[in-house]
Amino acid sequence: MPRIPLFPSDTMSPEQRAVHDRIVAGPRGRIQGPLRAALHNPELADKWQALGALLRYGTGLPPRLSELAILVTGHACHSPFEWYAHRAEAEKAGIEAPVIEAILAGTEPPGLSADDAAVYRYAVELNRHNSVSDATYNIALARFGARTVVELTALVGYYTMVAMTLNCHEIPLPEGVVPAFALPQHAALAE
Repeated sequence: MPRIPLFPSDTMSPEQRAVHDRIVAGPRGRIQGPLRAALHNPELADKWQALGALLRYGTGLPPRLSELAILVTGHACHSPFEWYAHRAEAEKAGIEAPVIEAILAGTEPPGLSADDAAVYRYAVELNRHNSVSDATYNIALARFGARTVVELTALVGYYTMVAMTLNCHEIPLPEGVVPAFALPQHAALAE
């Protein structure tokens, strides 16, 4: 159960309805996940969805590399909803099942291409250490250039915010979906 009321609902203000309609009309085609909570502040939701659309659909990273970084971040943040939503997107982007399963297990997938390995290691280090080593940074910079490395860093940061929102407000998975792992607050209770 979510901790707060989620949108869309019949009680939306005109401002909330306008943002909702923009989100649904955009590349997402629907409203789900953290934007269901962010709509409590329509200005926040509008800026959030614009940033998310830019980082997901408007960077120098092809979908495969974006989804790889998002999966690493979803796992690092222990976000069942982020993992669920982006596992499907990763599969659509051509990420193979053994790569996805290795990320879920917290291990580096074997046989990554040079681009995949650069993004994987960058995202792992950024999530683990809140920065990356010179070696990892320089590899990513040489492969992708400054603009795309900035975009990759922003993508990981954005999806960390997404995961925190999903986890904190307990945005529910669709009915019948088994979570890949427990929410951090529930895992702590089990210890």
